Amino acid sequence: MNLIQSLTVSATARVVGLAQAVLGSLRRRGSDNERGDVPGWVLITLMTAGLVTILWALAANQLEALFKAAMNTVTGPGAP
Repeated sequence: MNLIQSLTVSATARVVGLAQAVLGSLRRRGSDNERGDVPGWVLITLMTAGLVTILWALAANQLEALFKAAMNTVTGPGAP
């Protein structure tokens, strides 16, 4: 396992742990019908961050190549 993969696994574990802690804390507060669906949104947000981290780590080289290719095609003002 290379450094990026190990950092990804570590970051993902932290995101999942944080999501579990936040959801557990919200559940302990009791049921408040006026609160809305906060636990669901928190979980969606944290899991999205985890997925982005995983995809970034797995496709870092391809994303970098794609970005460089896109930047090389950009022309300045007045360029043909």
